[in-house]
Amino acid sequence: MCPAKVDPSNARGYIVPVGGAEDKQRDAVILRRFVELAGGRKARIAVIPTASKQRDTGSRYEQIFDDLGAGDVDVLGFDARSDAEREDYNERLAAATGVFLTGGNQLRISTILGGTKVAKQIRTLNARGVIVGGTSAGAAILSEHMIAFGESGATPRAGLVSLAPGFGLTNRVIIDQHFRQRDRLGRLLAALAYNPFAIGLGLDEDTAAFIDPEDVIHVVGAGAITVVDASSLEHSSMGFARSGDAICLTGVKLHVLTSGATFDLRTRTAAPPDAPAD
Repeated sequence: MCPAKVDPSNARGYIVPVGGAEDKQRDAVILRRFVELAGGRKARIAVIPTASKQRDTGSRYEQIFDDLGAGDVDVLGFDARSDAEREDYNERLAAATGVFLTGGNQLRISTILGGTKVAKQIRTLNARGVIVGGTSAGAAILSEHMIAFGESGATPRAGLVSLAPGFGLTNRVIIDQHFRQRDRLGRLLAALAYNPFAIGLGLDEDTAAFIDPEDVIHVVGAGAITVVDASSLEHSSMGFARSGDAICLTGVKLHVLTSGATFDLRTRTAAPPDAPAD
């Protein structure tokens, strides 16, 4: 899926992948910022809990966003592909100023909503300026190339990771979540060995990449984002490796960015947070 075309007279909305397990009760800086960018008290947030099998997931996020001051929160329960054709659901989605996909299983989202009217409408809304975010599985689905599943470990190996089509809001990144907590550097590197064009984003828990309309990432949260840039890849053994073989990669650049740091996806340059005042 390719990103929807942005009208030159308008700016694309923020894209906000969250690494999972975001703070929901204390400062809630990530979700609070999401509400602000969606319009604050005028925000109309559509929550899509499709990834989760827990029946109360949607209602929990409804309460969280309501407590954070969102003007209106609407839970859209897409539980089967037929639900994606419901006109009432699509009309409610069209009215959103922010769309948020919860965690769970990203393949559940892609098999239920992939290629449907809903997926197309989410891309169109984002191209028109609506903020779209997701946590954990809801983060993985946002990009064109999605990590469907894979094994843990720091070393990239052939066959370690499987990719599937995502929603395609951006083709500039491949996203992995719960990154440091679940030791996922190897599978992100393996994914980039297949597709060195994209930037790899390894999102720690309680950490988010707020990707602005100019394709600059603003890091928010308590952890870090590991940015892997394979654009200057000099050598990859992926093309002739057997399943399970360790992959040799040279020329890969890596950044570890904490809250306040930025990364420009167009120029592929990182900037640290501002130094604290004395």
